[in-house]
Amino acid sequence: MNAAPKDGDVVLDVRDLVTHFATRTGVVKAVDGVSFKVSRGKTLCVVGESGSGKSVTARSILQIVDAPGRIVSGSMVLHRPDGSSVDLATLHPRSREIRSVRGAEIAMIFQEPMSSLSPVHTVGDQIMEVLRLHLGMDKVAARARTVELLKQVEIPNPDRAVDRYTFEFSGGMRQRVMIAMALACNPSMLIADEPTTALDVTTQAEILDLIKRLQTKFGMAVLFITHDMGVVAEIADEVLVMYHGKVMESGPVEQIFHAPKDEYTRMLIGSVLRLEQKAEIRLKRDPIKQEAKPVIEVRGLRMHFGEGTNVTKAVDDVSLTVRPGETLGIVGESGSGKTTMGRCLLRVYEPNGGAIDYRRADGSVVDLVSADKETLKQMRREIRMIFQDPVGSLNPRMTVAQIIGEPLFVNGIAKGAELDDRVAALMKQVGLEPAWRERYPHAFSGGQRQRIGIARAIALKPRVIVADEATSALDVSIRSQMLDLMMNLQDELGLSYVFISHDIGVIRYMCDRVAVMYRGRVVETGTTDQVCDAPTHDYTKALLSAIPRPDPRNRRIHARFRYAG
Repeated sequence: MNAAPKDGDVVLDVRDLVTHFATRTGVVKAVDGVSFKVSRGKTLCVVGESGSGKSVTARSILQIVDAPGRIVSGSMVLHRPDGSSVDLATLHPRSREIRSVRGAEIAMIFQEPMSSLSPVHTVGDQIMEVLRLHLGMDKVAARARTVELLKQVEIPNPDRAVDRYTFEFSGGMRQRVMIAMALACNPSMLIADEPTTALDVTTQAEILDLIKRLQTKFGMAVLFITHDMGVVAEIADEVLVMYHGKVMESGPVEQIFHAPKDEYTRMLIGSVLRLEQKAEIRLKRDPIKQEAKPVIEVRGLRMHFGEGTNVTKAVDDVSLTVRPGETLGIVGESGSGKTTMGRCLLRVYEPNGGAIDYRRADGSVVDLVSADKETLKQMRREIRMIFQDPVGSLNPRMTVAQIIGEPLFVNGIAKGAELDDRVAALMKQVGLEPAWRERYPHAFSGGQRQRIGIARAIALKPRVIVADEATSALDVSIRSQMLDLMMNLQDELGLSYVFISHDIGVIRYMCDRVAVMYRGRVVETGTTDQVCDAPTHDYTKALLSAIPRPDPRNRRIHARFRYAG
C-alpha cells in the first residue's frame, strides 16, 4: 500500500524540454532545454518578459501547443498519488491518456478568462461539463458540486450565480469561475498562466490570496507564470527565470531576490525597484508653479449611462485642475470611472453636465462640454490621446508612416516629401528607426507599437495628452523606458499629461499630483508624495496595501488593508 502524498513530494519533473515552431524563415526555439520540478504544496514561479517561452512551457506540459509548435525532445514525468508515473511527453496530443490528465490531474487557468470561457453557456454548465466528463457525475450531483465550488472561490450567492453567463461577471469574478473549474476534479497540480495580468491591484491581491488558501487546503503543486517580479516575491517558494526559451537562473525565492547570479535577473528586479520611487527626470525639474493658471479645469463633471432606475454614474460630480507642464495621475480600480473621465476630456463621450475649461496658448478659455463641432475639431489638435492597447489602437492595414502621418495629412499640415520628412523626424524623436516607416504594426514589439502611438499623439504638437493606461500592456523592463520617453517629450514640447492608471507604482514614478477615483467620484487628491506616503482616505490605503512588493522578506498583500466601500 502506498503512503499518502505529502508536501514536498515531486508532482512533475520536467527535464531538457525542447519545443520548436517551424516557420517559413526557420525554426523558432520557443523552449530550449528547460528543466524544473514542481512539488506538492509548493509554488514555482516562472518569470520572464513577453517572448521568453513561459506560456509555451506551460502549454507543452498539457500538450496544447498551438500549431506549428511541437515538442521535439525531453521528458515531463507526472508522479501520481498512487505511486505510478507517466511521461507526458510520450503521449499523443489527441490521445485519451492526455485528455484524462487535462483538468483531472493537471488543471490550467488562462490569462484572459473572457476568451477561455464560453459566452453562450452558463457558468454552471461549463463547470458541470468538467465534472460529468472526468468524474461521471449525474446532473443533480454535478450541479450541487458546482455550487459548492463557486462557494469555495467566494463568488457571492453561488446558487444563483450558477445560472448566470460570463458577461454578467467582472474580470475578477470570471477569474474565480476559472479557478472553480480548475479545482473541480481536485487536481494534483495547478498551472496559472498570467492569471492576474488583466486585473487591478486589489482584485489581483484577492485572486493571489484565494489560490494560496486553496493550495494550503488541498496541497496542490502550483506552477505560476508571470512577468511581475512583485507577484513572484509575494507568492513563490521557488523561481525559474526564462529568457528566449532558456533558463537563465533558478532557485529559492530568497536567493533569486537577494543574491541573483544572472545579469538578466538583476535587470528584471532593478526594473521593478525603479518604479518604487520617483523618476530621476522628475527630481531634476523645477517644481510646478502652483500660481500658474490651469491649462484644464474640470468643474462638477457628470457622465451617466442608462435611464430611470438603471443609471450608472460613471463620473459623478468630478472637479480637477491640470497646470502647464504638470502630470496629473488619475488612479483607481476597474469601474472607478477613470477611462470615462479621460474620454470626456476629448468629448469622445458627451457629458451630462459640468464644465471642462481649456485654456488656449493665447489665454482664451473654451468650455469643451458646450463647444461646437468646429471648435472641438481645433481643440482635438491641442489635446491628444495615447491608448492602453498598442495593438488595437493601430490600423493593421496601414504602414507606420501612414499611421504617424495621418493627423498631419488629415489636418492639411503636410503632404508628399514634407510629410515623409516629418514622419521620419517623429520616429527618431520617440526612439524608432526612420527606415522602418514602410513596415506594418505586426512587425513591431509591444513597446515599439506604443512608441508609434506616442509619435502619432505628438505629431500635431499638442499641449495636453491624455494617456489611458499607456504602459499597462507592457513588460516591466519596457515600462520605465516608456515613462522616461514620455517625460523627456514633456520637457521638450512643454506638455501637460493626464495620466490614467490602476498602477500606483507607475503613478509614483511619473506624476506630480494624483486624484484617486472610486465609483465615479474623486475621493482624495494631493501631491504624489502626500497621497502615496500619507493617504487620508481608506480606499487609497487599500489600494496602496494591495501592491505586491518586490521583496520576499516583506510579504504583505495577504495581510493587506481592505476597504468595505
